[in-house]
Amino acid sequence: MSTETLFRRITDYAARPDPYPLYAELREHGVARQEDGSYLVGTYDEVVQLLHDPRISSDAHSRADVDEELLRAEADGMTPAFIGLDDPEHERLRGIAMRPFGPPHSPGRIDALQDDIARIAQELIDGFDGREEVDLVDDFAYPLPVTVIGRLLGIPSGDMGQLRRWTDIVIASLDFDPGEDPAVKRRRGREAGREMADYLGDLAASRRDHPSDDLLSALVGDPGPEGAFRHEELKSTAALLLIAGHETTVNLITNGALTLMRHPEAAARLRNDPGLMPSAVEELLRYEPPVQLLPQRSPLTDIEVAGVTVPRGAPLILVLAAANRDPLRFPEPDRFDPARRDNQHLGFGSGIHSCFGAPLARVEARIALTALLARIGADAHPVEDPPPYRRSPVLRGPRHLLVRH
Repeated sequence: MSTETLFRRITDYAARPDPYPLYAELREHGVARQEDGSYLVGTYDEVVQLLHDPRISSDAHSRADVDEELLRAEADGMTPAFIGLDDPEHERLRGIAMRPFGPPHSPGRIDALQDDIARIAQELIDGFDGREEVDLVDDFAYPLPVTVIGRLLGIPSGDMGQLRRWTDIVIASLDFDPGEDPAVKRRRGREAGREMADYLGDLAASRRDHPSDDLLSALVGDPGPEGAFRHEELKSTAALLLIAGHETTVNLITNGALTLMRHPEAAARLRNDPGLMPSAVEELLRYEPPVQLLPQRSPLTDIEVAGVTVPRGAPLILVLAAANRDPLRFPEPDRFDPARRDNQHLGFGSGIHSCFGAPLARVEARIALTALLARIGADAHPVEDPPPYRRSPVLRGPRHLLVRH
């Protein structure tokens, strides 16, 4: 089959349970030009090189096919989040956001959350009592990180339902379903993102006069050496923190639980040696990464990748999940090994755009999976395998995971 259809086949919903044979096909061809003029890259060395190449832009304005809907949204006052910008603006905004969130300026914030995360995880698991079947997404993997990021930002718990509805629309706009007009999906996603940002902007503004110990109060109250956010920047950053602060972690925990049920010998090993869990989480990030691909890059000039010239402005899609199973980098890449060494995976990306919330996601996944293994028995199994998956090929994970335990 032609490699020009690879992206269409990867994003086809039928491939969601197991896209890895298609990723292997991509690696065999190095760089694959697609029928729409985009380029796919899935080999480890090339993906790492591109993630660190200053000639590769994350700014949608660098694309030859600039999204007209984006231009209209920006003309109407919408500010992109920093993951959609290049340096120096990306560095400035990320620096402001990082000051109250984690190292080096606030090294204790994530560690201080551990007891609270463990308590939330245990409360959710206590809800399994008396039930033969639970949905690990709705009953555990979703409410855990949502509760954590909501409390961290200082969002009233009663508002989280509306925020979930906005988030679902934003994530759905990342789907590549050919049956829907992509411009309509993007517009719908941006409208939901704008409503969410307006809500968070109002909430942050209320913290100026009534600060608390939450992250929004810190973001509006500490200008730092880089200066302070403008209000529109604060809104887009808060929306980014909320979405990125739980969407990928839900998939990491769910993919992790499913992988451990499919590998009972690894689960038994972790029950006997919980100290191995940090290594197991790194392996899960390699083996079943919650972010499968980065579709929003483009070169600022003509570049050569593995002997193929990618023209300036062409959509460049970096398939992290394919790179994570490159046999030239990882021995036995299709084997799940919770004690794998030299595991420099790309589960959180790499380079200047590496995942901002990685420290929190690691802690949440470690605590969640340890607590889960302690609660469900060795005979716990999915009611349906493969389970139904969410539509997004970018943020890949089960929509539901019914487990009998």
